[in-house]
Amino acid sequence: MSLVRVEGVTKVYQLGEQKVVALDDITLSFNEGVFLAIAGPSGSGKTTLLNIIGCIDNPTRGRVFIDDKEVTGLSPDALADLRARTTGFIFQTFNLFPVLTAAENVEYPLLQLPELDRAERHKRVSHFLSVVGLEKYADHQPNQLSGGQRQRVAIARALAINPRIVLADEPTANLDSHTGKNILGLMKEINRSFGTTFVFSTHDRHVMAMADRLIRIEDGRVAMLGVKADEKWHAVRPGRGNGGVDKRTQ
Repeated sequence: MSLVRVEGVTKVYQLGEQKVVALDDITLSFNEGVFLAIAGPSGSGKTTLLNIIGCIDNPTRGRVFIDDKEVTGLSPDALADLRARTTGFIFQTFNLFPVLTAAENVEYPLLQLPELDRAERHKRVSHFLSVVGLEKYADHQPNQLSGGQRQRVAIARALAINPRIVLADEPTANLDSHTGKNILGLMKEINRSFGTTFVFSTHDRHVMAMADRLIRIEDGRVAMLGVKADEKWHAVRPGRGNGGVDKRTQ
């Protein structure tokens, strides 16, 4: 069973009198536990696809399934609850609250889960700050942290809800090359240790090199699907139900 499946997804934006096709009839899927890169130039539609997978945006046409349950057409409240419980987000600009400490930023999404009491929230915050190596910086505000440390806080925040999937939109874009590689290494380690699914929107060759699945988007369409085996990319043909990226070969 696929974790995510999109079928015939098209997204059209209306800009004044002009219609812009951001995605054009996309069909693909992937299993839990992948480290997947959605790559393409600026304006190719990769971020739009990421947002639709994350239920932030709705397709103009087509259907989206999470765990084989269709989520297209759900109410905004139902989609918000789904995101809060299943999906962590990491952004290139970190999106941390400047007035909150690192610990408070990590705790923030947990406040949307009423079943978690204060003790459980603090336990999770402490655990995931430790996972990203920032337990000593729990009381620091974002302006007291480096770019790499802020992105680690963002990773801990994304993981705190125990998500099925983490969506990362250009997570290394605002980091220097060395720090970016360290952040990628951390996310890969989390992927291997916890089985957390990571999906990246990126044009960073380092992200693509570390991924085990690759979707290349050009002009809103799938230009290439790739599976990595023996450190080499193997192009596969898109197909209904698997999108060419849900066959595990490693």
